[in-house]
Amino acid sequence: MMVMIPLALPNKIGFSLPFLYKPITTRGGGGGSSCSAFTCRSVSSLTSFTWDDVVQASQPDYAPNDSSDLSGFFEKIKYCNRGSSEIKSEFIPLVIEDQIVGYIHNGFFYNYLRRFKDVFVFVPSDSRFGTNVTLNKTLSTPEERTRVVGKVIKCLAEEEKELIPGIRNELYPVAPSFGSPPYFSVERAAAPYFGIKPHGMSCVANLIKECEEEAGIPLSLSNQAMSVGAVSYVDVDGYRYERGVLFCYDLELPGGFIPKNQDGEVESFKLIPVENVANVIRRTHFFKPNCSLVIIDFLFRHGYIGPECLGYLDLLQSLRSGDTS
Repeated sequence: MMVMIPLALPNKIGFSLPFLYKPITTRGGGGGSSCSAFTCRSVSSLTSFTWDDVVQASQPDYAPNDSSDLSGFFEKIKYCNRGSSEIKSEFIPLVIEDQIVGYIHNGFFYNYLRRFKDVFVFVPSDSRFGTNVTLNKTLSTPEERTRVVGKVIKCLAEEEKELIPGIRNELYPVAPSFGSPPYFSVERAAAPYFGIKPHGMSCVANLIKECEEEAGIPLSLSNQAMSVGAVSYVDVDGYRYERGVLFCYDLELPGGFIPKNQDGEVESFKLIPVENVANVIRRTHFFKPNCSLVIIDFLFRHGYIGPECLGYLDLLQSLRSGDTS
């Protein structure tokens, strides 16, 4: 079995999507070997690498003694779950209609949101949530909340250019749990500053959309994708509180299919054996850590990481370190 991974353009900002995991199996000619493909992005524009670097690092003889060493996988999962309990305690709940929909850093509230008193209300303490932040009760509809919160984010982005980078005028619904009706929507780039889980179109609709945009996979193929689970993480970095859930799908492709990027965010694709892709994830920082999580999940499900490896159960459990509500 082999894996095809695309190389992200160096000037593109990497990001994760709910279904980011897309292993794709194709049948090779002649010998009838099977292959798999993944969609991943580079860690950032600061990381520069070529396919020669990837292939070299993936070779078994590059580090011949690490075949059963899971430390590199643990490192990627740890990076996705930054922030001790002490750091997480610096965040307070964002409560809407008596439901927690996110978390806001104390410093972000006091330094930036507190002055918007007609929008954000600080609640010193209540019997259910303790200290929390909510929206002004006069903002009673999702549409009105979206409009007013959007104005605040736009104001902050204009005043503090580095505070909320990557504004792209794309809205994420804010809801208390997966599948619940949204209470309002927030600019995608600002979502981690409010500690929300992005919810929007259905997972299947998102998968179909991204299959086409990232690899040119038509609907006739992408609608055959099989749901195989999810991985989760909680990443705390400064004022950002990212609660990530990545839904995983498997999709088998016919022989001869050649992926072609459609949205300009992937430069090229490379076919690499699964064992070698495992080595790339284990040994390097070429790709975004949360992309690594879904590949590690694939390695578990297809027997490339087995119980004979020291730390097997701990690694398996750590793939779902985040809140999956």
